[in-house]
Amino acid sequence: MNTRYWAGGSYISMKFIALFFTHSGAIKFSNKLKKMGIKHDMMPAPRKLSTSCGVSVRFEAEDYTNLVISDIDKIYQIENSNYTLKYSSES
Repeated sequence: MNTRYWAGGSYISMKFIALFFTHSGAIKFSNKLKKMGIKHDMMPAPRKLSTSCGVSVRFEAEDYTNLVISDIDKIYQIENSNYTLKYSSES
């Protein structure tokens, strides 16, 4: 799935939030993003999003599909204050 948008001659990164099965999975994903130089923040999962461990990672990327690891439960795209489900381990 392509989540990039073309604007003014360049691609715009989209904002995402990933939810995890375990706290250690969130740390593993954060370390992966750090090694790749991707801007991200570990934070408590928003209450309106269901999560197993209560920790989430918010990140910016042109495309999330190459970042998915087995520890991720769900990935939502963030637009304004709305969350759109983009990936679920159940699908």
